[in-house]
Amino acid sequence: MSPARPANQPMPAAGPTPAAPDRPGEQVGSEAEARSTGQPRFGRVTVSTLGDLSGVAVGHWTDAEARTGVTVVILPEGSTASAEVRGGAPATREFDVLAPSATVTRLDAVVLSGGSAFGLASVDGVMSTLGEAGRGFVTAGGVVPIVAAMSLFDLTVGSPQVRPGAAEGAAAASAALAALPAAAAALASLPGAAGDSTVGSVGSVGVGTGATVSKWRGRDHAVSGGLVTATVVEGGFSVTALVAANAFGDVVGHGPAGEPWPSLVPPDEVGAFGADGTPAPNAADSVGQDAGGGRDSAVADGSAASSAGTNTTLGLIVCDTALTKGECLLLAQGAHDGYARASTPPHWRVDGDAVVAAATGAVPLAARDDPRRVAEVELLRWMAVRATADALATLADVAPTGPLPWIDASN
Repeated sequence: MSPARPANQPMPAAGPTPAAPDRPGEQVGSEAEARSTGQPRFGRVTVSTLGDLSGVAVGHWTDAEARTGVTVVILPEGSTASAEVRGGAPATREFDVLAPSATVTRLDAVVLSGGSAFGLASVDGVMSTLGEAGRGFVTAGGVVPIVAAMSLFDLTVGSPQVRPGAAEGAAAASAALAALPAAAAALASLPGAAGDSTVGSVGSVGVGTGATVSKWRGRDHAVSGGLVTATVVEGGFSVTALVAANAFGDVVGHGPAGEPWPSLVPPDEVGAFGADGTPAPNAADSVGQDAGGGRDSAVADGSAASSAGTNTTLGLIVCDTALTKGECLLLAQGAHDGYARASTPPHWRVDGDAVVAAATGAVPLAARDDPRRVAEVELLRWMAVRATADALATLADVAPTGPLPWIDASN
C-alpha cells in the first residue's frame, strides 16, 4: 500500500494552468453556443486526490451559480469494479458491464454528475478524453474506455437549463488525467480546460454542487447536501468512500436530522394515497405544503409521487486491493449498508441510490482457495460500510448553509 498522504493534497498538474475567468461562476454564452463549440460552459475546474490511493485522481467541473457539476474519478490501469443500485429511480450508464457475469473485467473511470439523466451526456466527453490519452479496452478499431456513470437530480435548484454535458465531462476528465504523472505526456497535446485549476474535494463541488437533503420534510426544511469522503485503513488495506449526498431523507447530524420524523399519513385523512396507490384528490402536489397537523412533509402531503427520481445518493468505493468483480460487488453492497447507517430513511423509491466499488489491485489478498481470503474480503466489506457512513457523517461540516435557491415551478 502506498504511504499515506494528507487527504485532498494537490497532485502535480501537467502543463500551464488555464487563465482564471474575470468573473468566477458567470455563464458565458448560451447553452446552444457552448454545445456548438464543444467548449465547456463557464465554471471552475478543480482536482483532488482520493484518500491515500496511488494512481487515482479526481477532477471536478463546478457551476456554483447554476448549482450543478460533474466529478470524474480516473482509476489506475487494471482496476476491477462492480456496482449495485438499491434506490427506485436510478440514472446510470454502463452498470451492466460491471456485473460479475459480464466479460469486461476493467474499469477506467467513474463519472458522478448532476443534471439528472441529462448529466449522463458528460460521459461522452470523458470517453473522448480517455480515448485520446490511450486509456481503454484495446480492440482492432482502437481503445474503448470503460466508464461507468451515475447521476443525481439537481434541476430544482439553481438553473434547470444548465446541465453537465460532453464538454464539461471532458474538462473534468482532462483535469484529473493531468494530475496523473503517467498521463502528462499523453495530455500535452490536448486542449486545456476552461476555468481555473485549483484544489477542491468536498462540499459544494462537482456533483455535490446542487445536492440537497431532508426533502421529505418539505422544501422549507430541506438543507444543502454535497460531496463527502472518508478513508478507513485497517489490516494493511485502505478503503475510501466518495459520496454525493442528495437524499430524500435525512443525513445523520445534519440540518433537521435530529427532529421528529415527518408524519407519513396526515392525521385527519385516510392517507395521501388512494386504495389503488394513486394520489388522493386532496393530496398536495408540491414539496413544502403543509401536510396537516402543522408539519411539512413531502410524503404526507402526497408530493412523494411528484418527487420520483428527484433525489439520489451516489457513492464510489475504491480499495487498494486485488479483487474479483464478485468481491467488488460485496463492497458495493457494504456501501449501501453505510447509507442505511447514516441516512434516514435510505433507499427510497424516489431515490436512485447507486454505488460503484472498484479495486486498484495494488495490494494482493490471499489466494482464492485460501480460507483467509473470505475473512479479508469480509473485512474490506465492513471497511466500505464504515467509510461510507463516516463520509456522510461529515456532511454537516462541509455543506453550504443558508436558503436553497429553489426554482419557481409555477412558471
